[in-house]
Amino acid sequence: MKNYAIGLLLALALSACSDELSRARPYVLTTATTGGTFYPVGVAIATIAHAQLSESHGISLTAISSAGSMENLKLLRDNQAQFAILQGPFGAWSWTGEGPVSSPQSHIRSVSALWKNVEHFVLLTELTENKDMYDLANLDGERYVLGARNSGAEQTGRFILETLGIDYESKFNLAYMGYGPTTGAIQDGNIVGMNIPAGAPVSSITQAYALMGERMTILNWSQEALDSINARYPLWDWYDFPPGTYPNQLEAVRTVASPNVLVTRVDIPEDTVYNITKVIWENLATLQEIHGATRDMRPEIAIAGLGAPLHLGALRYYREVGLEIPERLLPADAAPDATP
Repeated sequence: MKNYAIGLLLALALSACSDELSRARPYVLTTATTGGTFYPVGVAIATIAHAQLSESHGISLTAISSAGSMENLKLLRDNQAQFAILQGPFGAWSWTGEGPVSSPQSHIRSVSALWKNVEHFVLLTELTENKDMYDLANLDGERYVLGARNSGAEQTGRFILETLGIDYESKFNLAYMGYGPTTGAIQDGNIVGMNIPAGAPVSSITQAYALMGERMTILNWSQEALDSINARYPLWDWYDFPPGTYPNQLEAVRTVASPNVLVTRVDIPEDTVYNITKVIWENLATLQEIHGATRDMRPEIAIAGLGAPLHLGALRYYREVGLEIPERLLPADAAPDATP
């Protein structure tokens, strides 16, 4: 009887282990605030990956909101998230330990470039002179939002303004809010402008334009300004809004954009990252139907603008589809390319 009981317990234990192994392993993809583009696109990526990989490969991916790129780096470091969407500059800063990132994040690996992160520096039209970025230098204590505190929007906003020589610390009365509250604040007259870097069209700008129309302006960029911010990190390129991109937007706008990037931890299994990378690119048409910002994504530029070396799983996929991988993106433990 004793032997029978022990056998029964072992059988139950093995059954429990088998059930546990059959369940999809949960991974977390951290994004940004719900009013921007990171969150809805992150949810779309997670939903597609979960639907296609949960039963077949035991991989479950869930998207969560966050304060943005800076918090995402902390969540990755603490293994509270295993995947993250970052603004392009954070991809470079995280690997080298520059900008607002105090030390190199050697545990981070790149998965893919995603859609373009478009700079939307907004100012009340009555405060503009030339409707370009240097109009921000004319502010005199007015309340302006660079982003939520410690967010990617705030940190890249600071980098851009400092690079352009705009003394925002003395010129602005800085406020800190996420995209949704910021939109409400400019509509209510509580702020004079906002920094909304996101994939276009971004919902918070759409909402603000729908109510305010010509009373607000997305500031234009000059060649001089673009050259300045590309001097250290050549990530940005032109991005044009034809009239009508947003409701009541009557004039064309020339701004700039840099790629957002998907990153992961180095300790995530190679097969997991390979399959997630493959699912993203093989379902690009579905992703583009879900959110217009992803129409910028193309397989041939899947590794453009990446700061950290590729994860071995992502490297495997890109080699399979014939992309040429620059040496700086090869992880130290990568095997030689066996492609003939």
